[in-house]
Amino acid sequence: MPSTKQQIHKLTPQQRRRRKILRGVVALVVAVTIAGLLGFGDRMGLFGRWTTEQDLERYHDKTFLVVKSVDGDTIDIDIPDQKNNYRTTRIRLWGIDAPETVKPDHPVQHFGQEASSFTKTATLNKHVRVELLPHRTRGKYGRVLGYVYLPDGTMLNRQLIARGLAYAYPYNDHPHDAEFEKLQREARKNKIGLWKNVKDKDLPWYIKKLR
Repeated sequence: MPSTKQQIHKLTPQQRRRRKILRGVVALVVAVTIAGLLGFGDRMGLFGRWTTEQDLERYHDKTFLVVKSVDGDTIDIDIPDQKNNYRTTRIRLWGIDAPETVKPDHPVQHFGQEASSFTKTATLNKHVRVELLPHRTRGKYGRVLGYVYLPDGTMLNRQLIARGLAYAYPYNDHPHDAEFEKLQREARKNKIGLWKNVKDKDLPWYIKKLR
């Protein structure tokens, strides 16, 4: 029986070209398949990098129990944060900035306690729904960024601004930024919450800059 090498030598030039083309097609299919698998693995964090797709799958449009109210714009929910290897997940409210109460080496800011108390009463030991944005799910400190909806269906982010308990942060690109700015203008005009007796020194730098 002739060897494979001898059989190849007996092929016509046309058959050899077909054989070469077939090998090329097979190699291309294999390469594309491997690339697709690697891309899928990377998106799913199989190579050690946490992704926005994983955050969306884990948190978006899902309901969780609030186990800690950190301050006016930050809460902890009862699901492990696998990216940071924490037992709970910290949610930072999108598009707002409540006065500080727990920032290290910083004094409690004007109306900080009132904002913190409102969020604690509204969320602690209650179930809230979290809504994420696909273009960005984490902030610079690794916290999940989201809109938080209270048991009655109202959005906590919106409530805090409308009640004069937080500022609309102007440097976030998100779907509710124009609405939040409008709510802030109304609260400021009507001297609601922190706007009632606010002094220039109490205002954050970005509010002063925009005046």
